[in-house]
Amino acid sequence: MSKKILIIDDEEDIIIFLETLFRKEGYETVTAYNGVDGMSVVKVEKPDLITLDLQMPKNTGTDFYRKMRHDKELSKIPVIVISGLPGRHLAVPKPVAVFDKPIDRNALLDVIRATIG
Repeated sequence: MSKKILIIDDEEDIIIFLETLFRKEGYETVTAYNGVDGMSVVKVEKPDLITLDLQMPKNTGTDFYRKMRHDKELSKIPVIVISGLPGRHLAVPKPVAVFDKPIDRNALLDVIRATIG
């Protein structure tokens, strides 16, 4: 069974890039364009991993992360932060990794393989 990755980002080009990259590697993808939608999707889809942008409309990635961590089941899902936001390493405690935009695709895939296979 393929692993599922939830991509939460408000930039269409980033979503397309990540979906294409992950699908080529055999991962299933689901998407959300902000933290509010991300919370709905994560509860239904139960992904194996989440890539999370921090600066989005409606609900920031940091707000999404805080809400997710208060849910016992969801709090176990690993999160990779992908953001161009300064200080992003401080915004989410204990992410699996933090990547700048533009994304180093090989480094990102290495982290994902090490985290979920």
